[in-house]
Amino acid sequence: MNRSTLVDLLRMCAIICASSGCLLPAAEYPAARRGPQVDDYFGQKVADPYRWMEDIDSPETAAWIGAERAYTQAAFAGMPERAAIRSRLRELWNFPRFGLPQRAEGRLFYTSNDGLQNQAVVCVVDHAGATPRVLIDPNLLSAEGTVAVTEVSPSEDGSLLGYGLAVAGSDWNEFHVRDVGTGRDRDDVVRWVKFSRLSWTRDGGGFFYSRFPEVPRGDKLFGRLSGRQLFHHRLGTAQSEDRLVFEIREHPDWQFSARVTDDGRYVAISVEQNSQTHNALYYIDLADPMAPRVDAAVVRLLDRFDAHYRFVGNTGAVFHVFTSLGAPRGRVVSIDLGSPAAEAWRTAVPETADSIEAGAVRFAGGKFVVATLHDAVGRLSVYSSAGAPLGQIPLPGIGSVGEGDLSGRERDPEVFFRFSSFLAPPSIMSYNLDSGAQAVFQQPRTPFDPSRFETRQVFCTSRDGTRFPIFITARRGLRADGSAPAWLYGYGGFNISIPPAYAVPPAVWIEMGGVYAQANIRGGGEYGEEWHLAGTKERKQNVFDDFIAAADFLVADGFTARDRLVVEGRSNGGLLVGAVLNQRPDLCAVALPGVGVMDMLRFHKYTVGAPWAADYGSSDDPEGFRYLRAYSPVHTVRTGVRYPAVLITTGDHDDRVFPAHSFKYAAEMQRAAADKPGSGPVLIRIDSNAGHGGSSGTSPVSKAIDEWADKMGFAAHFLPAGALSLPKQP
Repeated sequence: MNRSTLVDLLRMCAIICASSGCLLPAAEYPAARRGPQVDDYFGQKVADPYRWMEDIDSPETAAWIGAERAYTQAAFAGMPERAAIRSRLRELWNFPRFGLPQRAEGRLFYTSNDGLQNQAVVCVVDHAGATPRVLIDPNLLSAEGTVAVTEVSPSEDGSLLGYGLAVAGSDWNEFHVRDVGTGRDRDDVVRWVKFSRLSWTRDGGGFFYSRFPEVPRGDKLFGRLSGRQLFHHRLGTAQSEDRLVFEIREHPDWQFSARVTDDGRYVAISVEQNSQTHNALYYIDLADPMAPRVDAAVVRLLDRFDAHYRFVGNTGAVFHVFTSLGAPRGRVVSIDLGSPAAEAWRTAVPETADSIEAGAVRFAGGKFVVATLHDAVGRLSVYSSAGAPLGQIPLPGIGSVGEGDLSGRERDPEVFFRFSSFLAPPSIMSYNLDSGAQAVFQQPRTPFDPSRFETRQVFCTSRDGTRFPIFITARRGLRADGSAPAWLYGYGGFNISIPPAYAVPPAVWIEMGGVYAQANIRGGGEYGEEWHLAGTKERKQNVFDDFIAAADFLVADGFTARDRLVVEGRSNGGLLVGAVLNQRPDLCAVALPGVGVMDMLRFHKYTVGAPWAADYGSSDDPEGFRYLRAYSPVHTVRTGVRYPAVLITTGDHDDRVFPAHSFKYAAEMQRAAADKPGSGPVLIRIDSNAGHGGSSGTSPVSKAIDEWADKMGFAAHFLPAGALSLPKQP
């Protein structure tokens, strides 16, 4: 039987099944060959029967992907809930959204999306009172909307804008330079960039950036990356002439990033090892900002990898640095470069009971603006340069100002911040640090009516007695009688906090009568470094225990029932859902693991996976192998148990989390479901011309709506009839 005939039969089967109110039988799952691959880990043999799926472009893998896509689309055809949900998603997605503004002399730069544009455009306001104009519209670069603007960095005088472009959801970027006055690009193009900022020198003559060596075409998406280098690009020259500024030849897998200080005097460089959660801080003294000495020596300021260090700002030769050293919840210290020993540091912002968001501290107008989390709820405080507390900036409710939500410059008293909550889309506010005046810069209007809903915070206890918060958003006056469907989201990793934030899919879910719950579990940064470390390496089981406890809590306290519970997570959260599902297949009715890290024995061998060993550990180490093998989703799928309905999602161009993770997991889960009547179904949705999505910020809006319609429609289909009030279609 050829492939096209198989596809036609699958579609016909779906039509027949849909008409009788069922889904495709598990026996019809696309065949996935189980190969003979067996690996030896310190004397223990571990089978890897789907190793062939790691060859993404092989004919066999392509045929399996095609068969899975046909099977999934045929199954989706029997789910009428998707169309109604897609319609409401599109309506609620249609509201204006804005990026955080950046000032450069008299100009203001920010990104904007009118609602349903596939990609945000870059706007500029040339002077106070001027009408904003579109400077870059990536939607004109691709009919499918798959080209996105990433990095946006104006030169000091605002005459030039450096920006990055990413294609098809890839993390690879190309940097370009646009003349702000004419709206035309210069000839400067910088390639082979990944996870790097573009940081201008004060004279506007060039910029620093990090890149990887050019890789063979076949390895560009999924090959393991190493050999990162820091370069300086001089405007008007070819990339081949760029000056190599810094590399670590003896440790090619280490990562680093660089930024020029606001005064243009220094370049601050953060260096990260693969196996350590802590980092080092180096710098380059450029001497004269208007004639920078880009070939100056790199000075290793903090080189012990004994804590987190992040450059915040400087006052001349004094660096202000966020650190966790001696302060697990974070503090800011001032370090004189002339006497940098720790005994000479001055504490500028002390540690408190609340944790400081490491990427949400700004030194602006001679003051520190500090975003903190109090039980995962955002607060915003101001300190003088000497460390005196100057009060809080008022925030409008239970929400967040997190990493990337603050902008401001050392010599400018005005800062911008973005505030979001579960019930309010992000607003951009301005605050004058001298006068205390606060104003709304951009406040979007949305068709969503928040007045009928409320967010409350409850606390749950994990298996070992650890207490953690859960945010619950639902209609006002919800009766805790177990009748409401609940959607539980979790992440739990990489010191990333998950505070309250608005998103369209949860808004649609609660409109339909559902409960949206977000668990702040260990592994994140909600309570500082100790909270993060409690969910790493051999302690990763704590993360799974917390999430399981959150699900059990929602059921026990009547927020939902077991047959009405949906669990979801992406990336590290996809790993979370996969691991929990294997440990507690009875936990929920529907599971949605997205772009997950599912093969914990091989994650470090592809793309940018090697640095994740700082959180996960590595199977190259005997102890690491032991605990990774114990929960690795691919290796812990259980036959003979009844799994809930599972929809796995990934993108065929995901060069952050290698799609073979999801491929292997789907094949093994389908094998298990086929062996147990009533188990599943297990589907995999493999998007085309798509990358990691989510936090990468490059997914076209149309693709995001389609994916969420499929996920939410799938979830609704496998809940009890009438559990959700589906939107009325126009």
